[in-house]
Amino acid sequence: MNYRHAFHAGNFADVVKHAVLVRIVEHLKRKDKAFRVIDTHAGAGIYDLSAGPAQRTGEWLQGIGRLLIDPPEGEAANLLKPLLDSVRAVNQDGNVTHYPGSPVVVRHLLRRQDRLTAIELHPEDAKSLKDIFAGDYQVRVIALDGWLALGAHLPPKEKRGLVLVDPPFEKEGEFERIVQGLKKANRRWPGGIFVFWYPIKDRESVAAFRSALAHSGVADIIDISLSIRPPSPEPRLDGTGMIVVNPPYLLKRELDGFLPHLARILGEDGKGGFSINRLTEERAKPS
Repeated sequence: MNYRHAFHAGNFADVVKHAVLVRIVEHLKRKDKAFRVIDTHAGAGIYDLSAGPAQRTGEWLQGIGRLLIDPPEGEAANLLKPLLDSVRAVNQDGNVTHYPGSPVVVRHLLRRQDRLTAIELHPEDAKSLKDIFAGDYQVRVIALDGWLALGAHLPPKEKRGLVLVDPPFEKEGEFERIVQGLKKANRRWPGGIFVFWYPIKDRESVAAFRSALAHSGVADIIDISLSIRPPSPEPRLDGTGMIVVNPPYLLKRELDGFLPHLARILGEDGKGGFSINRLTEERAKPS
């Protein structure tokens, strides 16, 4: 499976991923102290939905396209507003022709004291990021293998923030790399928030991945998943998953507030579903 961002920009997995991401960033903003977001597989930053890979696949029509046509109301609308505002910020006159990747979504939300480190190995995408953020003192773009950031770049000097790991799943063993990468990163920064995206395609591999995390020795892990259809007979992207380590205390309540709406809007023939499961318990508080 190749999940290079340009081919799937704005699809249902992006919508879920970015909806979770913005809620965590909004939580970090509740305190005045600065924080840093480290995006290890940042992609190109902004994607043209009317041309190139995104136009060829058209996946955004069943993702952000559906959400903009049929937005939820009430609490869910308020929770998703930061994401939709970031989408509107890269478009004009109400026409949706572009979709922001995670670094652009995050940058839209940052306060003056906060920082973003965007890491991308692909030369063209790294150049695109540098062009987008040229002259922006709050953003540092690094052309590097994002997996290396889980060592050398942790902990950030702010000692607050989150690490987003959104690999393309181009190679075998990505699930194992996530587990091993998390163990290393958590040792270096046990108080950091870590967010990992993964595809729900091969159900046996996903089950083994969740089990490995549950036995990883890393505390306070939750697993968030949203499916758009029942499991397919052959491996197919039926759903999307997010692993969150050290989730903000309000996150579960907020997920319950908008995930049912996303499952309804993004699901095929009304058959979408979601789950939120705790894989490991929180750390014991000192007595």
